[in-house]
Amino acid sequence: MSLTYSKMLALGTKLPSFNLTNVLTGDDFSSDSLSNDSGKVIMFICNHCPYVKAVIKDIVKDTKYLETLGIKSVAIMSNDVKNYPEDSFENMISFSKLHNFSFPYLIDESQQVAKNYGAVCTPDFFGYNNNLELQYRGRIRELKDHKPVTTGDSELRIAMKLVATSGKGPTKQTPSMGCNIKWFD
Repeated sequence: MSLTYSKMLALGTKLPSFNLTNVLTGDDFSSDSLSNDSGKVIMFICNHCPYVKAVIKDIVKDTKYLETLGIKSVAIMSNDVKNYPEDSFENMISFSKLHNFSFPYLIDESQQVAKNYGAVCTPDFFGYNNNLELQYRGRIRELKDHKPVTTGDSELRIAMKLVATSGKGPTKQTPSMGCNIKWFD
C-alpha cells in the first residue's frame, strides 16, 4: 500500500466517456447512459483498500442523498486483479452486496478508463455538473488514522449540492488520498 493523493485536474475538464461491465448485472454500462440531471459522481474504489473501507458507509450514504438531488453516481474498480485477487469480479459482487450499493459498480479490466480520468488512488472522486464539466476533485471527508472525521456533512456532499444548485463546485478543494491504483506490471 502506497499512500497517494489525487491529482487536481483542471476544473471544467469534460467527462471522459467509458463503456464497462456492471458487476451486479453483467451488462455493459456506458457513460452515455448517465442522464444529464443535476450532476454525476464518478469514483474509483476497490474492495481491499483500507481508505475505501474507512469511508464506504459514507460513500453509500452520500450517493443515496445525492440521488435525491438528481446526481447519479458510478463506482469503477481499475486494480490489477491478478496480483490483487480481493478485487476480482466475484469479490466486487460480494463487496457491493455487503455494502448495499445503490449505484453501478464497474470493472475497468484494461485500466484505460482510470488513465483517461487521471485517477491515481482509491478512493478518487470526480464530480461533474449537468454539462459534464468537472467541478469537484476532492475527498469525501478527512481521515485520521484510517477513520473518518465525522463532524458535519462530507466534503463530497457539500460540493455536489453546490454543483446541483449552481453548476459550479467550491473554490477550495482538498485532494483525496488513498492506496495507489494497482497498475499492471
